[in-house]
Amino acid sequence: MIRRFIVQLGAFSACVLVHAVLLAAPQPPTPSLQIRIVEGDGAINSIRLHHAHDPVVQVVDIGGNAVAGATVTFLLPGTGASGAFQDNGLSLTVESDAHGMAAARGLRPNRIPGPFRIRVTASWHGQSAGAELTETNAEPVVKSGNSKKIAIIALIGGAAAAGAAAAALGGKSSNSGTARNTGGTTTAGSTIVAGSPSLGPPH
Repeated sequence: MIRRFIVQLGAFSACVLVHAVLLAAPQPPTPSLQIRIVEGDGAINSIRLHHAHDPVVQVVDIGGNAVAGATVTFLLPGTGASGAFQDNGLSLTVESDAHGMAAARGLRPNRIPGPFRIRVTASWHGQSAGAELTETNAEPVVKSGNSKKIAIIALIGGAAAAGAAAAALGGKSSNSGTARNTGGTTTAGSTIVAGSPSLGPPH
């Protein structure tokens, strides 16, 4: 009985010791720096126009306050669908402004269609944060210029025809305004309507 009690006491002591060690171990710090994606995520870039949407992020602290002066780096993939920054490099490093905003200006897509990820990292006073956004390179469908010209000509021709028809109808309307009595028939323009003459006292 005493031996059993000693065994249980030893097991309990071991559990208490393990718990104490876990509490004493350094806990991972709560991230105090964050990156918010403002522009560029989900954007479609035109390969034909060689135009891409510049990624824009905001660096904030744990309380959501803007962090100015943070070092922000944008990194493009080295293979597949991707692009290049102003200096034809795959990475661009800038500093966040007074509002915590940082933008990678001058992004241009390469000629490979498809989605790609842009990695963003920020560092400030020994703290760091990371985020990702996705853009897609695509080749838009180009319509033939001849079809546009044909459509414009057809539109102009249709307008001219409509104008001619309106003028013809206008001429008929002016004639129909004159009516005369001819022996029991009333004639209006070129339309003849049968009927009886109306007689009245002399004027």
